[in-house]
Amino acid sequence: MSTAIGRAAPAFTAPSTDGDLSLKDLKGRIVVMYFYPRDNTPGCTTEGQNFRDRYAEFQAAGAEILGVSRDTLASHQKFKEKQGFPFPLVADPDETLCELYGVMKMKNMYGKQVRGIERSTFLIDAQGKLRQEWRGVTVPGHVDAVLDAVRGLA
Repeated sequence: MSTAIGRAAPAFTAPSTDGDLSLKDLKGRIVVMYFYPRDNTPGCTTEGQNFRDRYAEFQAAGAEILGVSRDTLASHQKFKEKQGFPFPLVADPDETLCELYGVMKMKNMYGKQVRGIERSTFLIDAQGKLRQEWRGVTVPGHVDAVLDAVRGLA
C-alpha cells in the first residue's frame, strides 16, 4: 500500500517507547512521522538529534514527532534514553507500518542488495490527512524543511 497526498494517512496502532500509539489518538495534532533505517547508526542518530534539538519549535507549531524503525522496543528505549529524545520511537519489527507507508526498498550496502527502510518523513495534518512526504531524505537541512512545512499548516 502507498500513501497519497490529500488523502487520509494510513491508520495504525503500534508499540512505542511511550506505550501503544495510534494515529487516531493524535487526531487534532499535526504529526511528523519519520522513518529511519536503524537505531544508533550515524545518520539516524544525527537525524533524531536534529528533531530533538528543534522539538520545542515543532511543539509550538502544534506538531508531535514520531520516529519509526524496525528495531525492537528495547533497542528504541536505550536509543531514546542515550540521545534524550523527547518524542516516542515506534517499534515496527514486522514492517507493518513500513509497508503501510511504502518505505521498504532494495538498497545497495557495501556492494550487496539489501532490503531496508528508505529514510522518509510524512507530514499529517490535524485532520489525519497526509499533506507532504519526503522520500530518500538526506539528513542535513531536512528538519528545517519539515519545520517550515509544519508552520505552513498552522
